[in-house]
Amino acid sequence: MSNALLSAPAVADVVDFLPLEGTDYIEFYVGNAKQAAHFYKTAFGFQSLAYAGPETGVKDRASYAVRQNKLTLVFTTSLKGNNEISEHVARHGDGVKMLALRVQDATDAWRQTTQRGGKSFMKPVRLTDADGEIVMSGIHTYGDTVHLFIERKNYQGAFLPGYRKWESSYNPSETGLLYVDHCVGNVGWNKMNEWVRFYEEVMGFRNIISFDDNDISTEYSALMSKVMSSGNGFVKFPINEPAEGKKKSQIEEYLDFYNGEGVQHAALATNNIIETVTELQKRGVEFLKVPASYYDTLLDRVGEIDEDLLPLKELGILVDRDDEGYLLQIFTKPVEDRPTLFFEIIQRKGAKSFGKGNFKALFEAIEREQEARGNL
Repeated sequence: MSNALLSAPAVADVVDFLPLEGTDYIEFYVGNAKQAAHFYKTAFGFQSLAYAGPETGVKDRASYAVRQNKLTLVFTTSLKGNNEISEHVARHGDGVKMLALRVQDATDAWRQTTQRGGKSFMKPVRLTDADGEIVMSGIHTYGDTVHLFIERKNYQGAFLPGYRKWESSYNPSETGLLYVDHCVGNVGWNKMNEWVRFYEEVMGFRNIISFDDNDISTEYSALMSKVMSSGNGFVKFPINEPAEGKKKSQIEEYLDFYNGEGVQHAALATNNIIETVTELQKRGVEFLKVPASYYDTLLDRVGEIDEDLLPLKELGILVDRDDEGYLLQIFTKPVEDRPTLFFEIIQRKGAKSFGKGNFKALFEAIEREQEARGNL
């Protein structure tokens, strides 16, 4: 009894004032939403979900939402020049604008974050249609990126009010992608600690892992990273910044071509990475490749794993272990013409970490791509 009494104040002191239920959706501002949605359906196995545009009363944009399990992506394009969408695309190319987070109370989420210093993007608004109501609010984060808070407990529609169900006869089979494991942001020189403080103070996150330039470096380039986690651990946002090196790092290349800070990659979870990556490769998704020698000492480094080594080697899947288990991961090449956004496919078998043991091999693979582009 005495131990319980002693521990009670400590528990009370740690109040999660922003309890997040996970990632609701990721919205991209793109040059052609119809084509982007078609690509993600064809290449990644997403299914048609919902559409908003002139036919639904929205006059300045068109948006296509696609879904696979708990993953929802939205692609929005401007139908007229000189608005925030067209300006975003002109500056950044196709890129992530909204990281929408699901909450029980979007009004309180906005109040809690703005009173702690968050810059308001959208005051709480109530959207309704025949399927119920959504409450939505939002704040700014790094670069032009926004966090939306989505409260949908009183909504039964396909996606959001203002959208109609998107019926399509073309829905390629899914590829086993399940949910967003984490999303990584790239920020400018000496800006990481500023954004770490933002997530700590404004959103109640905590820094659970840090990597410096000794952890993430090659002969030519380096970067630093800190992993921020929501109070309940459902949402994780690693933040990267450049570090001094002999040549230009991948973070510097991103900042140059994106023209500022933004989302570098989203990690998408699967329960069978071999099957998922095999299917993605069949559909034309291109992945980074590490040298075959990486696999010569893999089992010495990570110990026994359930998977056969040969398919991992053939597909280029990386493996790393921490105190709680191991993970398997692989990274696509940039999915657009600018060397900016890419995706990670990840399968966790107990591991809570982010693949520190793979950093050197991975970033050397990225540097080979940079060198081919003339940007190293």
